[in-house]
Amino acid sequence: MTRILVTGATGNIGRMTLDHLLKRRPAGDLVGLARDPARASGLASKGIEIRRGDYFDHDGLLRAFDGVEKVMLVSATAFTDRTTQHDNVINAARHAGVKHIVYMPIIHKAGSGFSLPQVTGEDLRVEEKLKASGLTYTLVRHPPFLENIELYAGGNLLNAGVNAPTGAGKAGYACRDDLAEAHAVVLSESGHENKAYSLYGGPAVSFRDVAQILSDISGRPVPFNAIPDQDYITRLMAAGLPEPVAGFVLAWVQGVNAGEWDGQSDDLEKLLGRKPTTPIEFLRASYGGNRG
Repeated sequence: MTRILVTGATGNIGRMTLDHLLKRRPAGDLVGLARDPARASGLASKGIEIRRGDYFDHDGLLRAFDGVEKVMLVSATAFTDRTTQHDNVINAARHAGVKHIVYMPIIHKAGSGFSLPQVTGEDLRVEEKLKASGLTYTLVRHPPFLENIELYAGGNLLNAGVNAPTGAGKAGYACRDDLAEAHAVVLSESGHENKAYSLYGGPAVSFRDVAQILSDISGRPVPFNAIPDQDYITRLMAAGLPEPVAGFVLAWVQGVNAGEWDGQSDDLEKLLGRKPTTPIEFLRASYGGNRG
């Protein structure tokens, strides 16, 4: 019996990955890692074992990984000393006898000079550490999430329009559920050893494209309003985001506008065995009721 452990079991990606694994493996093969196991009671009620573990606690991770063959390492949150946390997971996994780690770095376009603060550099470091660790690895590289388009575009989109700094760049967004399903495929099948996948959705869209899609869906004009960076930060702060968080969101938008995530790959489609959710499908599900 191969036991598969997914970290971050109380977060969106970790929980969704375990839910998709349940469709492919018996619950007894699955383990979820959580800082607070009580918050993963929903998964436990489905028969998944929940183990306590914190990325900052190497010895606790060593105990949690006992008897586990594969680990899905869900990325630590930005601005939380990701380097120490990821190192602890990889080192504990190696010492516990884990054979295979699956990791979800952000996509970084070859030759690009763009770097997302507290994300790009740390993710590239994890990729290199895994390749040098002697562990089997799989990299499931992520684009930005479709779920974050509303945040990036300024919120209240049907009434306020799409408000973002100007730029013609596009991004091949993917939704969390599709990405989690792809994780479950990689974790539950053989043939993905020491491979790297770029899980682009598609088609790639710009913020101006998003405004046009929303106009078509709602049947009323949704303008694209190009605004300066500082005005963008001010708007996000007025909506309740702390200034450092607003600046981080701006960095994602700048990456989209620079075309950092406009690549193309059929990796996600092949893993899913179907077309991934498109921006039109996602926005129609979110705004088809003319929300605003």
